[in-house]
Amino acid sequence: MEGETAGALIVGVPRESAPGEQRVAMTPDTVKRLTATGVVVRVEHDAGLASGHNDDAYVASGATIVPDPGPVYEAQVVIKVQKPDTTEAALLTPGTTLIALLQPMTNTELMREFAGRDITSFSMDAIPRTTRAQSMDVLSSQATVAGYKAVLMAAATLPRFFPMLTTAAGSIVPAKVLIVGAGVAGLQAIATARRLGAVVEAYDTRPVVKEQVESLGAKFVDIPVDTSDAQTAGGYAKELSAETLRKQQEVLADHAAKSDVVITTAAIPGRPAPRLISRETVERMRPGSVIVDLAAETGGNVELTQAGENVEHNGVTIMGQLNLPSTMPVHASQMYAKNIQNLLDLLIKDGKFDPDYEDEIVKGTVITRQGEIVHEMTRQRMAEAAEPSRQ
Repeated sequence: MEGETAGALIVGVPRESAPGEQRVAMTPDTVKRLTATGVVVRVEHDAGLASGHNDDAYVASGATIVPDPGPVYEAQVVIKVQKPDTTEAALLTPGTTLIALLQPMTNTELMREFAGRDITSFSMDAIPRTTRAQSMDVLSSQATVAGYKAVLMAAATLPRFFPMLTTAAGSIVPAKVLIVGAGVAGLQAIATARRLGAVVEAYDTRPVVKEQVESLGAKFVDIPVDTSDAQTAGGYAKELSAETLRKQQEVLADHAAKSDVVITTAAIPGRPAPRLISRETVERMRPGSVIVDLAAETGGNVELTQAGENVEHNGVTIMGQLNLPSTMPVHASQMYAKNIQNLLDLLIKDGKFDPDYEDEIVKGTVITRQGEIVHEMTRQRMAEAAEPSRQ
């Protein structure tokens, strides 16, 4: 294209097409860092508008604005937030590298298509949960947004105050909030609920987070079960035994029944979310109470959750809104783009795409390469899915 340096690496940033998606994969600040090394960056028209960045800001950072997605998908490296839909996937050419949130363990057919068409793919939700990879951990950065927004949604829906108030009309007791799961989203939810003045308690299968919960001013809920094998070596949550889940449900039911707000955050990559709050538990809660289920996309932690909808049962509102990070696109995009930038520092050297595929982060994040699915967890999940058909 006119103005582009011949032989330079071309990176494409399309406008997100998924319904409701307002984030952008690269901000002008991260584009500027790339173009300073001689990389050509093509950004689709208005790709960053919903996240607070107009085309002029990208041009000032050295990007080329293109009117439609075609030239973007002709780039050697295409960077997105959401996985491509059918139309977008068809625009990818053999030899292209794609970086996005691909959810490879649940989108196995798409991974097979990428492998068959010789598309190299990196999934940002497969970044290893290691200290060295923290700056690239998209799940953590976006969970920060989700945990914060979940509390604001609950506070706006709850028909009572969060903080304790002393007024001429009498004293008002603070709201009681239960957070289930003390990962990044849960910890941010605890901190936000405490800032709003609520009394907060939290539960997590990992006793090691008790200190973090208490440091934020919340009470840790102890459930005497064996959770020593609650996460993978890569730092992701694992499924627990049926007996452990039953015990969790029993104790959480008692605490939920006394709470005004329950926020659930428990998720397992590539698996249905663990069911922690039953219909019976919801029916024990006071009318007017609110549940925000951050695991709605994978089936929900609450039996009554309906993905993408708010439902009311016995006066209790269950919120199953999807993609909360997209509802705060300015900072969600800023953090996502920074995660991308830090990964690109491993993949692009001296203006050339030159990954070290033996690097633990690169190896853990690449899904398809040289016509094969190379991501071990994705391969295992595909093998598990094929087992019933062999019997």
